[in-house]
Amino acid sequence: MKEEESSLKAIFYAFLSNLGIGIIKLLAAIFTSSGSMLAESIHSFADTSNQILLFIGLKRAKRLPDEKHPLGYGKTIYFWSFLVAILLFSIGGVVSIYEGIHKIQHPEKIKNVWIALIVLGISIILEIFSLLGALKEIQKLKKDKSLLYWIKTSKNVELVVVLGEDIAALLGLVIAFVFVSISYIFSNPFYDALGSICIGILLIILSMMISIRIKSMMIGESANLEINEKILEILKEFRDIVNIYKMITIQLGPDIMLSVKIKIRSNISLNDAIQLINSLEKRIKAEIPAIKWSFVEPDIAD
Repeated sequence: MKEEESSLKAIFYAFLSNLGIGIIKLLAAIFTSSGSMLAESIHSFADTSNQILLFIGLKRAKRLPDEKHPLGYGKTIYFWSFLVAILLFSIGGVVSIYEGIHKIQHPEKIKNVWIALIVLGISIILEIFSLLGALKEIQKLKKDKSLLYWIKTSKNVELVVVLGEDIAALLGLVIAFVFVSISYIFSNPFYDALGSICIGILLIILSMMISIRIKSMMIGESANLEINEKILEILKEFRDIVNIYKMITIQLGPDIMLSVKIKIRSNISLNDAIQLINSLEKRIKAEIPAIKWSFVEPDIAD
């Protein structure tokens, strides 16, 4: 599936980028005693763990329906994405704030500041490439829609999480670079500690924003407006359908469930009505492959 391939590629780009950057940042933090650098290394390792959890979520979401879960495991990805947002973003944010407060209480001058700045500069470049990789995969899905609209309406929560991580990582790196530089210029470790706190606050804010978006998916969102409109267009093409009382779509991970109540022409035979419904379901699934389950109910009133 195109959406799954894009998600896996974006996760893979982010995993390699964060793992490599995290190791370099940790070594730089040890050599420089920089709180901002340590906060950034924690951030990168947390992001690396994020990618592993998202990968697990995508794989588990592909499990086939069974007796206990007749509509499959597609919504599993929402749980793992929510776990990433709540636990790892928040833990990374809280630890970064703690490290900043600790550095304020026990100030330690940054050593070998040039190492920190070089590592941060290289990390910024690498993170830009990771962000561009994610945006490239997102572009395949959002097409001519704006990025903000895609974020608000996308059902690919794993891609939203990866994008959020990349943006947070890039902003965190810029914050660390600025505060380490200021700390060195003024020979005051307070600014380095302040940078660590700012990075932590950034992570917590982003965690809350992504969590709110995923919560809506966990509760149960309908399919995108374009898909709903396409279904209605198909329904209206069948002349024997004289009224559409109610239509519900539910997004279940990459798959969609459709339930629709229709009024069929009164003088149609039972066999013809059955064939009509079968033809309708076949047509809808052919034009919208994401619809895995469809339940069409003929009725005479809403």
